Amino acid sequence: MIAILDYDAGNTASVVQAFRFLGEECVLTRDEAVILAADGVVLPGVGAFADAMERIREYGFDRMIPKIVGSGKPFLGICLGLQLLFDASEEVAQGSGMETVPGLGILPGTIRRFPSGMQAGEDLLKIPHMGWNQIQIREDSRLFRGIPSGSFVYFVHSYYLDAVRKEDVAATSDYGIVFDAAAEHENVFACQFHPEKSGEVGLKILRNFVALTKE
Repeated sequence: MIAILDYDAGNTASVVQAFRFLGEECVLTRDEAVILAADGVVLPGVGAFADAMERIREYGFDRMIPKIVGSGKPFLGICLGLQLLFDASEEVAQGSGMETVPGLGILPGTIRRFPSGMQAGEDLLKIPHMGWNQIQIREDSRLFRGIPSGSFVYFVHSYYLDAVRKEDVAATSDYGIVFDAAAEHENVFACQFHPEKSGEVGLKILRNFVALTKE
């Protein structure tokens, strides 16, 4: 059974639907007993980093997620769910006086804003980075097993991961700059893009995650 963490962060219905399409039992829940009994856990999310961290703390997931990761069971962050796993984000509210907002600190790294004025040839690139883009995959990645490097996946984001340990980077993508598009460290996996919206490639990624829960 796959537990999907429910902290009012959007895109949960499409994630649930994708796992059920694959024939996997999954539940959207805040119940710690259910989550700790699951074979794998998913942290989805869209929206603002600071707001999401407030809800994470409100529902006790800031205490629960380190416990889940420490248990060794496979854990998958998706989109904002990837960003929350890292040390801090540059996505701060105007007038807050803060340079960054603290994240969960499960993995070392900072979530940075795409610089303005990026270009591809003569074209000015829009922010957010929205739509299909290629990923370059690390050969030994378990999450991307059987997926060719250069495959296209679906992104929607204005901020990107700058991981401290580049050995944690499972895939990169290029949008004016080359950025870290996925992470993988022991039992922790994360994608900046949306596998649940990435067609057959995305379904294969989710199948690989399910397979990891059964190893």
